[in-house]
Amino acid sequence: MTRQSDVLSGADIDGGKRQRSRDSLVLTAQIRLDRETGLREVRVRNLSAGGLMVELDEDADVGTPVMIKLQGIGEVDGKIAWCTEGRMGIALDSLIDADKVPRPSGSG
Repeated sequence: MTRQSDVLSGADIDGGKRQRSRDSLVLTAQIRLDRETGLREVRVRNLSAGGLMVELDEDADVGTPVMIKLQGIGEVDGKIAWCTEGRMGIALDSLIDADKVPRPSGSG
């Protein structure tokens, strides 16, 4: 039997401490905020199984739904966890295998 405490979601936080490792990198992805019709390119600055940080020259409200398209993964839904000074953190709705995202040469 699976208990709720045994199930991880992309937004799990344990007292402010990260539960998953995070890779610092710079790569591009595409994002769609909320109900927008088009995709726009963003730079991904770090990536983990449960979330990522992107650079985007626009503010958005915490909790705003997003879709992010990552090379090697495809489309993943999430929500904005924080947004400040041209960067935003996105908590993914489901865990991904971050190792499937191709890294530029010299990063990782």
